[in-house]
Amino acid sequence: MKALPGNPYDGHTLKTVIPDMEALIGNIIERLILDKGYRGHNAPPEYKFRVFISGQKRRVTPKIKRELRRRSAVEPVIGHLKSEHRMGRNYLWHRQGDAVNAVLAAAGYNFGRLIRWLALLLRQILLQLIARPQVASG
Repeated sequence: MKALPGNPYDGHTLKTVIPDMEALIGNIIERLILDKGYRGHNAPPEYKFRVFISGQKRRVTPKIKRELRRRSAVEPVIGHLKSEHRMGRNYLWHRQGDAVNAVLAAAGYNFGRLIRWLALLLRQILLQLIARPQVASG
């Protein structure tokens, strides 16, 4: 999660976001799957990857088609952050408030996912304990 000051156009954010993403994942990005807001992107020229935009028809392989369909799973997450994690409006002041609000919303979302995963793990452990045959002591 990264808060960008002001209200930048989607396509104008790639120049600052791509190097941060590569540093975070520790790998070079070869392909980006984006929505139509990134048409006319300003990605730095030294990056040798392709940018695929939703609705694109040319040079789209079946694998890239699957990735484009997978991208649509991100939009509900953004809507969830806006409605459930107070990202619809920022109640904190200035640029630091924007950054803090974004980080807190992402942390809250990730904690929710972690709690659901731990509950699933606990359920699996309990089912294994219940299903294990009891050995009679004698």
